[in-house]
Amino acid sequence: MRRWQNWLPSLQRQLAFPQTSLQLCVLGMLGGLAAAILIILFRLAIIGLQSFFLSHTDDFSTISADIRWTLPLGGAVLIGLLAWLTGYKHYRLGIPFVIHRIKLKYGLMPTRNTINQFFGGILALSSGFSVGREGPSVHLGAYGASFIGKYLQLPYNSIRILAGCGIAAGISASFNTPLAAVIFVMEVVLREYRVHVFIPIMLSSVVGALITQTVFGSDRELALLNIVSISGWHMPYLVLCGVVFGAIAYVFNKNLMRLIKLFRNWPLMLRLTLAGAVTAAVGFLIPHAMGAETGAIFYAVNAPNDVALLLTIFIGKMLLTLFALGLGVPGGVIGPVFGIGIVLGTLLAIIPSALLGDSSIAGTYAVLGMAGLMAATMHAPLAALVAVMELAHNPGIIVPAMLVITTAYVTGVQFFNNKSIFTLQLDFLQMPYKLSPADDVLQKVGVLALVNNQYQLLDNPGENDIQQVLDKLEPPQQLIVKRSGTDGDEYCLASYDVQLSMTGASAVQYQPMQGLNHQATMAEVFAILEDKREGAVYIYREDQPAQLIGIIRWDQVRGLLVKQNNLL
Repeated sequence: MRRWQNWLPSLQRQLAFPQTSLQLCVLGMLGGLAAAILIILFRLAIIGLQSFFLSHTDDFSTISADIRWTLPLGGAVLIGLLAWLTGYKHYRLGIPFVIHRIKLKYGLMPTRNTINQFFGGILALSSGFSVGREGPSVHLGAYGASFIGKYLQLPYNSIRILAGCGIAAGISASFNTPLAAVIFVMEVVLREYRVHVFIPIMLSSVVGALITQTVFGSDRELALLNIVSISGWHMPYLVLCGVVFGAIAYVFNKNLMRLIKLFRNWPLMLRLTLAGAVTAAVGFLIPHAMGAETGAIFYAVNAPNDVALLLTIFIGKMLLTLFALGLGVPGGVIGPVFGIGIVLGTLLAIIPSALLGDSSIAGTYAVLGMAGLMAATMHAPLAALVAVMELAHNPGIIVPAMLVITTAYVTGVQFFNNKSIFTLQLDFLQMPYKLSPADDVLQKVGVLALVNNQYQLLDNPGENDIQQVLDKLEPPQQLIVKRSGTDGDEYCLASYDVQLSMTGASAVQYQPMQGLNHQATMAEVFAILEDKREGAVYIYREDQPAQLIGIIRWDQVRGLLVKQNNLL
């Protein structure tokens, strides 16, 4: 135990620096392992529950209509009951909430929210709601990895990276797409590309994929689709397809936000019940539209020329997804968008198939539809491209996918002013997700990276003692005076003030000092010292709040900002 206690402070100090390290890589892999275990338990629970009433996982067309319409209603009631037990204020879930916590709370995830996400997601996906498992996977992954950092009391800047590791492992464990998971984290969640962040996230994604493949095998969910290379004659038509995907993405985002705003004042239980009723009604008529994306893939493969069936599934899938997510059912948006895109792409393939007399291209168009809709809906073009490459396992899909993705993205942004669905939700929910340039720089450096011991500490000294020490003090040394009182110990910086000495008053001025936990970053130091732009803060360990481990001066904060981005 003593050996562990001696080693931990060294680890904490090492991780306070924004640089690649073996320690961070190992912790990233441990975070990936924790995330993968949570996701595996999550997926096994869904498969286990569905096995009681489904012949095939996620295929709700195989059960009787009586069971099919009661499932979402029962699921909605149970989800609402769980939210009531954990507290309604802990019902903020999904990727937008995770982005907010990553930016403002260093990726630390509340336990009650995570309980809601875990069990609520299981109930939602088991009962046929059209939501994706990646939303809960992102939340659970961030929680599992950041919990390790929280337990070890690591600096917050490293806990944020661990949360990113958990998210990557979570997505990788959900879709078996390790590289797309890394790109998604960097492009959508963290919104930055730095090597010291990229390396541990990449390793954790590998761990997530390997652990998941051990349990579920390495089969790809798009393996059913026949993906063939297409000739250059398809390219003009693919541009038109990209325009359609961009327009549908706008319609999806616009109507999802419209539903969220329309029902925002309804009690949660009432919203969930309405979502269950809509899912029950539509699912009763169109069972193929229930569940995540797997059912859509099955029917896109088996009925690529059945326009009526595909169009019915497309409309039903859109309605079920919009009402489920818009009314607060716990789950993700990526899975349903995949399903909608696959069906839409298969529909658009009917025209060239009829002209060429060859329906084998339907699988290729299905995958392109998935990529185009994902890129335009979530503003994640690179993640969409990499996801297609990994899921398709066919290099011939790359050039057509790039064309469709860029066209869909530009169409949505240029002609419809479409924004990322995650950004729209964050803005509406008033959850901050942007940092000032100074905070963006300073949050990457822990206080332990710059803490110093250039000070002398006097415990309840007299005025003469203070002046004697000040006379001998040499910059940049500081004098800290400790005053003990009934409310606890207070620390002040003592220094000479020429103006006070000229008036005849005491020549010594005292600046109260605030303390910060050793896990804090330089952003918290900046927030304390920004107004006066002078002074210092003291750093302490949480288990020993009365014992200083060092100080950080304002000039150190200023020097860091000037060095990094010339922000001052």
